[in-house]
Amino acid sequence: MSGGNFLFTSESVTEGHPDKICDRISDEILDEVLRQDKKGRVACETFVTVGLVIVGGEITTNAYADINGLVRNVVRDIGYTDSRYGFAADSCAILNAIGSQSPDIAQGVNTGGAGDQGLMTGYASSETKELMPMPIVLAHKLTRQLAKVRKKKILPYLGPDGKSQVTVEYKDGIPARADTIVISAQHSEDILDRTGKKITRKAFDEIIEKVIMPVVPKKMLDSKTKYYVNPTGKFVVGGPQSDTGMTGRKLIVDTYGGMVAHGGGAFSGKDPTKVDRSASYMARYIAKNIVASGLAEKCTIQVAYAIGIAKPVSLMVFTDHTSKVPEKRIVQLINKHFNLTPRGIIKTLNLLRPIYAQTAAYGHFGRDEKDFTWEKTNKARALAKDA
Repeated sequence: MSGGNFLFTSESVTEGHPDKICDRISDEILDEVLRQDKKGRVACETFVTVGLVIVGGEITTNAYADINGLVRNVVRDIGYTDSRYGFAADSCAILNAIGSQSPDIAQGVNTGGAGDQGLMTGYASSETKELMPMPIVLAHKLTRQLAKVRKKKILPYLGPDGKSQVTVEYKDGIPARADTIVISAQHSEDILDRTGKKITRKAFDEIIEKVIMPVVPKKMLDSKTKYYVNPTGKFVVGGPQSDTGMTGRKLIVDTYGGMVAHGGGAFSGKDPTKVDRSASYMARYIAKNIVASGLAEKCTIQVAYAIGIAKPVSLMVFTDHTSKVPEKRIVQLINKHFNLTPRGIIKTLNLLRPIYAQTAAYGHFGRDEKDFTWEKTNKARALAKDA
């Protein structure tokens, strides 16, 4: 997509979305294991439905994790504390179905090999200061703002569940304007109109004023921008009461909003020996440094592994015709400046730390939190000099 005029859409969801509840629980359990045991192996999956949380997967560790306590704390922190939401921290049932990692996998991983086969993708683009695609950046900012105005009681009628969707119009390959903005926000019945079928105009305007306007740059908005707030009319029943949730079902939300291909592997609940998480972080780190170095305006990295084998079986670079040097040369630079073995990735990005719960909502990339080491551009100068 190096040029041309087109519309592109990305979505995001709040931390109270059923799938994101699951991602957060799985990553909180991972963090608790890593606090006590850096050698712990975690592949934790969570499922939620009305009044029930099921935690399963494989964990091999010397650590002790109070699964019930962790789950209730997460649900409470997200905001499900009221039984009117059909799902609450103090009343939900919790089923623990965790086993241990297969020794067949462990014998390959213990020697430094990859925890699974698979392909991973990293991406960066100069179109935003985050070096991310504009649609997903705006979508995440909107859902974070939804959570902010709920938690700070600015819009006290909002519930924990919510979604955003942003359609950006590109002109000559550059983001020009926001064409359509969609906000779906769970709410109490207090803001329904007399028909009981839709929210009042006052609430509609408040959500635009307090959620959209502080986030979306004014230069991206014009008289033709379309706004949809709870387009079905109302959104009273939400969260696990209205929809089941599972770990790893929001992969495009987690990454680049669909702007590039996705490797297919989920991130949450997996320790960094699982390359579908750690190598995706490394691929983002590499792509971001290449763009930050000025070698390309856009960069997609694909890397692939075989289970139990340390070195990747393939490495591909695609710059969408925006690079200043041949892509073959960029591959050479990557092999020189980055260690793509699982142990090399873990060491480079310092991944054996309890940092993962904060990644579970609002995207794994394009954020400036200090623990997001894969967002650093500390290799950019060396890449530019060596090129």
